[in-house]
Amino acid sequence: MNLVEVFSEFKGSKNIDRPTMVRVLEDVFRTLIKKKYGSDDNFDVIVNTNGDLEMWRVREIVPDGEVTDDNSEISISEALSIDDDYEPGEECYEQIGLEDFGRRSIMAARQTLISRIMDLEKDDIFKRYEDRIGEIVLGEVHQILKRELLVIDDVTGNELILPRAEMIRGDYYRKGDMVRGVIKRVEMKNNSPLIIMSRTSELLLEKLMEQEVPEIEDGLIIVKKIVRIPGERAKVAVESYDDRIDPVGACVGMKGSRIHGIVRELKNENIDIVNYTTNNILYIQRSLTPAKVTNIELNDETMKASVFLKADQVSLAIGKGGSNIKLASRLTGYEIDVYRDTDEFEVEDVELEEFTDEIEDWIIDELKSIGCDTARSVLNLSKEELVRRTDLEEETIDELMKILASEFEDDKK
Repeated sequence: MNLVEVFSEFKGSKNIDRPTMVRVLEDVFRTLIKKKYGSDDNFDVIVNTNGDLEMWRVREIVPDGEVTDDNSEISISEALSIDDDYEPGEECYEQIGLEDFGRRSIMAARQTLISRIMDLEKDDIFKRYEDRIGEIVLGEVHQILKRELLVIDDVTGNELILPRAEMIRGDYYRKGDMVRGVIKRVEMKNNSPLIIMSRTSELLLEKLMEQEVPEIEDGLIIVKKIVRIPGERAKVAVESYDDRIDPVGACVGMKGSRIHGIVRELKNENIDIVNYTTNNILYIQRSLTPAKVTNIELNDETMKASVFLKADQVSLAIGKGGSNIKLASRLTGYEIDVYRDTDEFEVEDVELEEFTDEIEDWIIDELKSIGCDTARSVLNLSKEELVRRTDLEEETIDELMKILASEFEDDKK
């Protein structure tokens, strides 16, 4: 029986529950019966525990010449040819074999069964991975395409997709390499499940920390929030409800033993671990690590924070390409502006606000975002550095420098 063999092979290797499979098998055979006999009302389809199939046609035995419906009645003479103990009034059970349906019908039913089984498998894969969204998965790179990598799940053997947009800068894989990521989402496309994995998600860092830090897995340390610029920098706010546990120290480990493995996995992503607090000023101060903050002024209505630092701390607070201040803003929820904190202005220095007649406000705001709030703080930077650290065009910077420099030239005259 080809159909039963298909079912048995599938049942032995796939994770589909038996009641569902039995129902599918019954549906397929009842469809076969309806096509041949016009109805399946007087048929029993039985799937045994070992996967064997039985089909029985059940009809009432009536005297010869009194059959009015071939589907529900059978003459006594025909019944006796099946079993010579039958009598009128009893029910006649006649076993139906696959060969009774003809080769063409059998092959059509076989294709239907295979199709239904494949649909079940796809639904099962979708549901199982949907329940695993956010979990770490390890797989082998199977195929490298222009926009994505096809990865084979090391545990289930299912195909996963790692889009290049979900890869960390510096990620480079060859066929056969092992890659680790989190399941980001699962979607159905053309009736097939697509399992998308990610290496840029904050969840990956959180799950890696759970693996490396037992206190997180045990619930002794809580990860409050994670923000990342994948492959560059990340900030993690942690908290412990047990005063005996130093959450930052526990996450970093002795001589960085716990965090080093995570840093390597994330292509040397710089990871700052900070103590979470409900004190917003202290939280912002910690979030700007490694810079040392002198003073912070908050505006809770606009969710803006003015942070004052010594001149040598400004670049640390901003970070390479503004990464440190961007992540600190995302971690705390405040828009952070940094300013140089000096007890008295440098000789012959002028605040940028004094140039609003000559310089547009958005340019002044751009300069303030990199810690420049006076004319000399801008002039002390090279044109190349201003181009790199701001969104200003070279021509704009040239004009800006002329305006600021002319202020001090006028004073000398």
